[in-house]
Amino acid sequence: MFHLVIREDVELRLLEEHHCEQVFRVTEQNRRRLRRWLPWVDSVATPEDTRAFIRGSLQQFAEHNGFQAGVWVRKQFAGVIGHHKIDWLNRRVELGYWLAAGFEGRGIMTDACRAVVRHAFGEYLLHRVEIRCASGNRRSRAIPERLGFTEEGTLRHAEWLYDHYVDLVVYAMLAEEWSG
Repeated sequence: MFHLVIREDVELRLLEEHHCEQVFRVTEQNRRRLRRWLPWVDSVATPEDTRAFIRGSLQQFAEHNGFQAGVWVRKQFAGVIGHHKIDWLNRRVELGYWLAAGFEGRGIMTDACRAVVRHAFGEYLLHRVEIRCASGNRRSRAIPERLGFTEEGTLRHAEWLYDHYVDLVVYAMLAEEWSG
């Protein structure tokens, strides 16, 4: 199974069904702030919805199409980082991530993204990693900027967020540019 230790107190582990209650509880505790930027939050109304997400994630991993990992800080669930489906023909993937409020501001997600990008280039031999963030989500946008991703442009009204469209800023890193 996928497991990366990224700092002494932080590790990434593949999400498994026995994590369902923890993941749902943290999602529920952060629902209002996550909903501001993430379009999937309303579709996670029960622990069973989380279990379905985890099952789909395990299927994604089994099919060699990437993974969804829990971010664990001192053995406490803190968030999720993972791949959207890998485009093997073009050797590219998009990353997605979220972190519970109590863990923000400590570089945890930046370190997690660094580890996942390193894994994408080193283990999967991908050519391109993208991160797309809502233009107004400064915390999320700061991560690819800190990691040296290139801001390639803005996709106008690219994502429906409950009752309005948001613009998505596209950041990318190519394997030959990666030094992390």
